[in-house]
Amino acid sequence: MVLYIHHLVSHKKKPLRMYDVIIVGAGPAGTSAALYANKLGLKTVLIDKSRFPRDKICGDALSGKSVKILDDLGLIDGLNNLDGSIIKRIIFANPKHSECELFLDKSLNKEHISHGYVIPRNIFDNYMFEQARKVSDVEQGFSVSDLLIDGDKVIGVKGKSKEGSEKEFKGSIVFGADGPNSIVSKRMGLYSMDMEHTAVGIRCYYENVGDLTDQIELHYIEEINPGYFWIFPAGKNRANIGVGLLKSIVKKEGRRLNEIMEAVINSDNFKHRFIDAVPLEKPKGWNLPFGSIRRENHGEGFLLLGDAAGLVDPFTGEGIGNAMESGRIAAKTASIAKEINNFGKEHLKSYDQELWGYLGNELNTSTRLLKLAHSKFLLNFVINRAARNEKVRNIMSGMLADEIPKTELSNPLFYLKILFS
Repeated sequence: MVLYIHHLVSHKKKPLRMYDVIIVGAGPAGTSAALYANKLGLKTVLIDKSRFPRDKICGDALSGKSVKILDDLGLIDGLNNLDGSIIKRIIFANPKHSECELFLDKSLNKEHISHGYVIPRNIFDNYMFEQARKVSDVEQGFSVSDLLIDGDKVIGVKGKSKEGSEKEFKGSIVFGADGPNSIVSKRMGLYSMDMEHTAVGIRCYYENVGDLTDQIELHYIEEINPGYFWIFPAGKNRANIGVGLLKSIVKKEGRRLNEIMEAVINSDNFKHRFIDAVPLEKPKGWNLPFGSIRRENHGEGFLLLGDAAGLVDPFTGEGIGNAMESGRIAAKTASIAKEINNFGKEHLKSYDQELWGYLGNELNTSTRLLKLAHSKFLLNFVINRAARNEKVRNIMSGMLADEIPKTELSNPLFYLKILFS
C-alpha cells in the first residue's frame, strides 16, 4: 500500500507556472520584449517553434532605430563581435541609375548614433535569443497550436514540442510576436492578408559581389518600379541581394521576383559586379506586412508585436527597428497593467496609442513616399538633385538621423526647396 501511494505522488502532474507575460515568437520583437520585461521586473516565458540558431529570410539591415534600442539594452559591445558589416553609407539610385550617396556619420547632431549594421538573421536573432534566455524562461522547438481562453480573455497558450509532448502555459498577458502568419492574431480573428498593404520580397546570399565596403544600396530601378533592388554587404565577403514589390502588383502583372532579380543582376548596370559572384542558396521569399494601415493589435489579454502587428516601413521595407520598438512599448504596457491588475482590451489600447504615437507619423509618411515612388519623374528628380547638391544630401541625411522630420519628404514644398537649393 505504501508503494502504491508513493507511485501516485511521484507521478502527480506538476502545477502550471504562472507568468506575467507569455511571448510567442523569439525574433527581434519577442526578445526585445523579454529583455525590457525583465528590466521592469516581469516574469516571462519566450516560446518559439524553431530551435536557435535558425535562419530568417530578411534584408538583415539594422537601422539607427535598432541600434538605439540595442544601445539602451546594453548590447552594442556584443553586437560588434558578430559576423556582419558596419554600415556608414546609404546609396539611393533612381530609374536612370543616378546615385545619391548619404553618409550616416554626417549627422547634424554629433551625439547621434552614426552607423548601422547588416548582420545575417541566423546570427543576430541567435544573439538576441541568448541574451533573452538569461532573463526569461525559454521553450524552443515548441509550436503553439491554440490559445487558452477564459470567457473572452486570453489566459495562455498550448501546443506541442517537436518530440510530440503537449504542454500549456498560463499567464496574465500573451504577446503575439510570431510574424505575419501569427497564430495569436489568427485565433483572435484579426488576421487578414491585404495585398494592397503587403509586399513580397526574395533574398539570396552571394559571395564575391564587387564593390562592397560600408554601404547599403537601394536601387529604385525601371525593372522593379515601384519596388527596389538591394545590395547589402553581410560580412565574410557575403552580400544579401534581393528585390521587393507589392503583392498586388506581383499578382496583377503576373511577375516572378526570382526572374526579375536574375534579369537585374545580368543587366548592363550590374553584371560587372556579379562577374565573380556565386550564389550561396536558392532565392527565398517572404511577406512584409506594411504599416500603411493601422491594424488592430490588442484585445482581452493579448498584444501583437512586430510583423504580427504589421509594422514594416512601406518605403524602405525595414521592420526590425519597429519590431523592437513594439517590444519595448509592449513590456511597458504589461508592467502598468500588472500594477493595476487590468489586462482588459480597454486598458491595453494604451499600447496601440503609444505605438502609433511613436511610429505613426513615420509610417504614414513612408506610405505617401511609396505612392510617390510610382512616379519615375519624382524619383529621378530628387535623386539627381541630391547627387549634385551637398545641401540636399544633408537634408536627407538629417531625415535618416531623425533630426529633420521625415514628413518633409511628403510635403510639396520640400521639392521646391530641393529645386532652389
